[in-house]
Amino acid sequence: MELPHLGHRVTVCPDGHTAVAALERESFDCLIVDLDMPGMNGIQVIERAATLSPATESIVLTGKQSLESAVAALRFGVIDYLSKPCRLSELQTLLQRVAARRALKRQSAAIDRSNNASPSASRRLIGSSKAMSDVLQLIRKVAPTQSTVLIRGETGCGKELVARGVHDESLRKDKAFVAVNCGALPEHLIESELFGHKKGSFTGADSQREGLFEVANGGSIFLDEIGELPLSMQAKLLRVLESGDIRRVGDNQTLHVDVRVICATHRDLDSMVESGTFREDLMFRINTFEIHVPALRERMEDVMPLARHLYLRHRPEHASIENVFADETIQILKQHPWPGNVRELANVVEHATILCDHPPILPEHLPRHFSDKRVKREIKGATISISPLSLKEMELVAVQEAIHRHQGNKPAAAEELGISLKTLYNKLNQSDLANKKPA
Repeated sequence: MELPHLGHRVTVCPDGHTAVAALERESFDCLIVDLDMPGMNGIQVIERAATLSPATESIVLTGKQSLESAVAALRFGVIDYLSKPCRLSELQTLLQRVAARRALKRQSAAIDRSNNASPSASRRLIGSSKAMSDVLQLIRKVAPTQSTVLIRGETGCGKELVARGVHDESLRKDKAFVAVNCGALPEHLIESELFGHKKGSFTGADSQREGLFEVANGGSIFLDEIGELPLSMQAKLLRVLESGDIRRVGDNQTLHVDVRVICATHRDLDSMVESGTFREDLMFRINTFEIHVPALRERMEDVMPLARHLYLRHRPEHASIENVFADETIQILKQHPWPGNVRELANVVEHATILCDHPPILPEHLPRHFSDKRVKREIKGATISISPLSLKEMELVAVQEAIHRHQGNKPAAAEELGISLKTLYNKLNQSDLANKKPA
């Protein structure tokens, strides 16, 4: 066999039944069959392969050609039909075609899975503030390298957009970008989702599946909320980062992948390392280059450019209108603390877009809790000045009003504000502590 010397991993089967048994155990990029075999002929093996492993390509190599067998082979999507004896260079060319087709299919699947998981895929970074200019500069510096990147920032501030920016300006920009929310994956399925699984490796594993690292091969994988990974998975991820080798659940074979890893978190990983809930060696491995994404309240000059961009995503036909927001609305939006960052702003703009048929957007088009935040209030016909609310007080008002609008449903309130449920409870707990009187 010359194929192993050309870099191919080959499983040799003496007959059709053995080949089908091998297909039931694992998947193959390509199946090379002879038409005339004992037990099952080549066409029968290809037919079974189409059911067991639909992604596997097939090549027929035979010394007995017939029009009937050629038609049957083509019906099952055989990539080519070669006569014996064939030149090794000819077979190698076909296998290279198979590899190219497989890579294209993986990239298409990655794009589909990533787009389905993340509706923000088509968005871009908006902002001309000093803080955002610094972020863009860091992206341009690190993108052409192969370094791992750790992106830090609050929930909803645009960490995935930064990750996409790194990928889009890298040498891998024409390859797959796969986004994974580690916090949204059930713990018992994380390993299978990232590294894939072998058929029958656990209950419900009815077929073999490629993991997201395999799907992202040649491109980039974005591990969002990496601080949510359990310690057992942190150890396995570290091994992948150090060697590039992955192993599907239930499989003894290792696969090598070439993937750039970009991570993000809103958690304090340094404190987690000290408490033992995050591995220090993994922290060193993912933190080769760090980018901090500022909260929206730290770059308030970007609020209106962002608001306009978000509005035009819903109403592109209004792009020629200069004043999309009324002056009073602009003042309200600029004074809001944005605890949910850009995600909260996106929700507010979408709410206003639904209510406003045509610009300008007025204060009454904003969610109700915005109209209750005034620096001046009328009391019995007289207008008095009051001290502006602190940032924490304004955040608490937004949280409490969201909970009230959702009739006490805290998960729904957190989703509207663009913050995690844990963050919402933290803000409520901080308020309770501040309001407790000493005994």
